[in-house]
Amino acid sequence: MTFDWAFIVSTLPAFGKSVWVTLQLGAIVIATSLTVALLNVALLGLHRPLLSAVIRGYVELARNTPLLIQLFFLYFGLPALGLSLSGFATAVIAMTFLGGGYLTEALRAGVAAVPHSQLEAGQAIGLSRWQLLRHVQLPQAWLASLPALFANFIFLLKETTVASAVAVPELLYTTKNYIALYYKTYEMLAVLTLMCVLIFLPLSLLLRTLERRLQYGQFGH
Repeated sequence: MTFDWAFIVSTLPAFGKSVWVTLQLGAIVIATSLTVALLNVALLGLHRPLLSAVIRGYVELARNTPLLIQLFFLYFGLPALGLSLSGFATAVIAMTFLGGGYLTEALRAGVAAVPHSQLEAGQAIGLSRWQLLRHVQLPQAWLASLPALFANFIFLLKETTVASAVAVPELLYTTKNYIALYYKTYEMLAVLTLMCVLIFLPLSLLLRTLERRLQYGQFGH
């Protein structure tokens, strides 16, 4: 089998645009998912049974529903109700729904790991429930949750490939288009693999280094 290197080179500008779409979608989804998770953990801190049950139900639904089904429901189902979304908006909403569930669970586990003695000490000096959450629980929960949070960040970036199902022009979408048009299957799969390695491996190493430095307080030394 001989690779058509000239063809591969000719596709690189299109793949460059797809990389940007992938990173843009991933960054937005990570930010929105983390926002949802922080809000959920704050609401769980109120210890309201009904509210807690709703959040737990959301987490289970988000984590146990395939992303592809969520995308199809939003992209093809909502127009029947008179609401149409672009592919990119659909991907952001569906992936935020998914990511919010996973990140909520990661942060919740971190909050639960904070020693109860520290909460009692905070209550003894007059801290309110919100102050305890902000100044005692969340800072420690963040550090304890870093491995799970960063692993889920990479997971969400990888899940951007599913957005090709709703015509978001990310890496997999571009790959499938070139294969359909020019039948250069092996060349395009090779480019896709290379692009994924170039994106995800450095990010994984960066997050691992950041995690280690944050957890062991190596910044500023």
